[in-house]
Formats: sequence, C-alpha cells, structure tokens
Amino acid sequence: MQDFPLYFQLGWQHILDWQGYDHILFIIVLCSMYTISDWKKVLILVTAFTIGHSITLALSIFKVISVNTPLIEFLIPVTILITAASNIISKRQKPKGQKFKYSMALFFGLIHGLGFSNYLKSLLGKSSSITTELFAFNIGLEFGQLLIVAGIITISFIMIWIVKIKRWDYNFFLSSAIFGISFVMAAERLAVLIS
Repeated sequence: MQDFPLYFQLGWQHILDWQGYDHILFIIVLCSMYTISDWKKVLILVTAFTIGHSITLALSIFKVISVNTPLIEFLIPVTILITAASNIISKRQKPKGQKFKYSMALFFGLIHGLGFSNYLKSLLGKSSSITTELFAFNIGLEFGQLLIVAGIITISFIMIWIVKIKRWDYNFFLSSAIFGISFVMAAERLAVLIS
C-alpha cells in the first residue's frame, strides 16, 4: 500500500494534464447540458463512464485484451464528437432518455479506459503489486474527473444563473466548440491510423 499515494497522484495528474486534453473535453461535453440542480444525473453519468473505463483499463493491464493504440487514439475524439453532436441536436429531436445517456457514457468509458492503459502500463513496468497500483490510479482518475465536473458545473451555474445566458445557448456554444475541436483531432488521428 506504500505506492497507493503515488499512483493516486499519477491518476489525477494524468486526467488533468492539458497535454492529454481529449479526456478533459469528453468530461466537459458529457456534463455540459447539466447544472447544479442535476447533480444526481451527473453523478450517475460520471459513474457509468468510470465503470466503463475501469473495466477496460483492468482488462488491458492484466493482458486479457490488447490495445491497438492508433485505433484507440482515433476513437477517443470520435466519442467526444458523438457526445457533442448529441448535445447539439437534443433540442431539435425528442431528447433521449437518461438510460441511453448512461449507456453511452459506459460504452465510451470502455474506449477511454484503453487510452489510459498505455500510460499506466508505461508507469508499472515490471511491478509486482499491479492490483493496488491499478486501484490507486483509478481512484486518482476519478478524483481528477470530479474536479473537472465540479468546475464545469460551477461555470454552468455562473453562465446560466448569474450572467443569464439561456441554458440552450450555453450548451449549444460549448458543445459546438468541442465538436469542432474533436472533429479536427479525429481527422488528424485518422490520418495517422490509415498511414
């Protein structure tokens, strides 16, 4: 257990690292439709994402599944793109039920977990206590994720309730911006994947 604090710290630092901003963008767009009053929905949504990425992170670390790194690196911005598009069209179409959103977060979590696994594998090397380190890293990831969620929910509150921007306008602007960023990211990674 002496390595627990180290791997916990590495987990939250990894999720908050702006060099790997794709995971931050996903959490932002996943929560962009919600405000503080929706905290229960957000908690379930983030938990679904957590369960998904914890499963594939563990399966990859224990060598049950192997990771095609270029494919996963391409699929991560695709998950962001789809989530942003879902937010953008939600007003024009009949909104999907929360169960669909939870399922989507769980499924996309599976993809993101494979992305985290390469980083964690490089840290573990030939470590003998993989289970403890994997658990600590996952808890650290969740801590970092919750910081992002707290930040985005606070900003949403300020923009909607204090600045008085309409909720739909705020969500549309944020989701559209992230859609554009993730589109470029996916295109660049597709070029690497097919080269």
